[in-house]
Amino acid sequence: MFEIRPMSAERYRQDTRRIAFVVIAIFLVLALLLSSLAVQLFGDPGGNNFRWNLLGVLAGLAATVALVRLKLWSTAWMAPAAYGWQLKRNLMRITNVMHHVKAGVAARQPEAIKLLRFYHLGVTQMHQLDGNLTELAGMVREIDAHRELMEELGMDAEQTHLDPVWIEAVKGIG
Repeated sequence: MFEIRPMSAERYRQDTRRIAFVVIAIFLVLALLLSSLAVQLFGDPGGNNFRWNLLGVLAGLAATVALVRLKLWSTAWMAPAAYGWQLKRNLMRITNVMHHVKAGVAARQPEAIKLLRFYHLGVTQMHQLDGNLTELAGMVREIDAHRELMEELGMDAEQTHLDPVWIEAVKGIG
């Protein structure tokens, strides 16, 4: 179950920039080392070693991805990037069934109403974290109207967690 957590947008952007620079540095070091190693082991002295350099860079990329996903992803300093990725991934899961969600909201299905509210809160946070307030401004009317609907129905408008059951429930609508 995913939970929207409050966080400072400025701090998030600083942390994710730092994380990106560290990952880029890891990739550069691994790509250079593995390219040099490939040329040393398999290359021709004074010959064209492009393919060995390319192979080393691709191996460096694969090693970087593996290192980040298997070792670094769960560390505390990587948490802001992992959270942002999980937020966007969960919003995409909802976007993929949005036609069902809208049909469920029209039919006043509680799971669909909660799911759309979570989506609105998640998109709001995503745009704030990314510093994209212009895009968010275009959604304010829809977000406010849905919140008002929830209040009219006596539902809690603070849907900060995503229950996967809601997604499965709305798939049968429409």
